[in-house]
Amino acid sequence: VQLQASGGGLVQTGGSLRLSCTAPGSIFSSTSLGWYRQVPGKQRELIASISLSSTGNTDYYKDFVEGRFTISVDMAKNMLNLQMNNLTPEDTAVYYCKTGHHVGHYFYPSRTSWGQGTLVTVSS
Repeated sequence: VQLQASGGGLVQTGGSLRLSCTAPGSIFSSTSLGWYRQVPGKQRELIASISLSSTGNTDYYKDFVEGRFTISVDMAKNMLNLQMNNLTPEDTAVYYCKTGHHVGHYFYPSRTSWGQGTLVTVSS
């Protein structure tokens, strides 16, 4: 399933944004979902992921976003969300979402093509 991200925009340092991700079909066909970001000229990097379970989901975060970003899912809306608080200029990037699976704490993205990302720009 190719996921499409939305919700990006321009925000000042210390501000907040909420990104969303969805697809024409169910985004919950995979056992896990992840958020990535990419700065021009750099590799795309995983920032947060969520392992889905009927007994309770588990979130994982990279150190540089933990405590500021929160990943969540809305089953009724077929949506993956990323709440981003206390943003800094270093968070400026294009954000993408991906299906995948976890092995332990590690998120492995699916081999589907990347969908449309959403640009987040944080001004100083």
